[in-house]
Parts: sequence; C-alpha cells; structure tokens
Amino acid sequence: MSRREIREQVFKLLFRTDFHKEEELKEQQELFLEELGQEDKDTAYIQHKCEEIISRVAEIDAMVNEVAQGWKTSRMGKVDLTLIRLAVYEMKFEEDVPAGVAINEAVELAKSYGTDDSSSFVNGILAKLV
Repeated sequence: MSRREIREQVFKLLFRTDFHKEEELKEQQELFLEELGQEDKDTAYIQHKCEEIISRVAEIDAMVNEVAQGWKTSRMGKVDLTLIRLAVYEMKFEEDVPAGVAINEAVELAKSYGTDDSSSFVNGILAKLV
C-alpha cells in the first residue's frame, strides 16, 4: 500500500472507533483488519498508528479546542474530527511527516469523505496548529 492508502485506512479505522465502546475496540480493529484481507507490515502499522492516536485523543482534542474558535471537538462532525485528529497526530508526534503533507492529506480525505465544507474547515483548524 502507498502512504496515502495507509493513511486512508487509518482514517477509516479511527472513524469506526468513535461508534464503539472502549472494551469493543480490539474486536473492531481485528474485524477491520480482517476485512482488508492482508496480514503484513502495513496492517500492523495501521493498527499501531490507530492505537497511538487513540491513546492521545484527549491531548490532541485539547490542542484542537485551543484553536477552534466556536467549534469545540464535541460539536464537530465525526469525519472532520477524525481527520483533524489524524493530521494533528502526524504533525505533532511523527517527525517524518511534514506538517504541510499532513494538512494536505487531511484536506484531500475531507474532499472524499466529508461534506462540501469539510475540506476548508479541516484546513482552517489545522493551519492554526502549525
């Protein structure tokens, strides 16, 4: 898988976690990875990255809430919020992903999965965190 495809799969797995209880997350991850139909380093990376993001959700949300004027994470759409969390994680905790790349990838995913306004909303929030 390309980095873009991996990022998209991380997004999909992260999005899925918002709809399940914490004790169900492991099973949901296994089901998702089983649906991918692969057992390789990419699936291990997807799972690991998703777990890392989940472990830092409170910290990431606090960063977002500091800059999102009038939009707390509790009011954001699930797609937008998931993309923002993924991008913030990449910007702040992954040294090998430049901030511009993280933002661009989140905006592109927002165009595919979000509403008509998602890409500009995601871009606006992330730009304030650079």
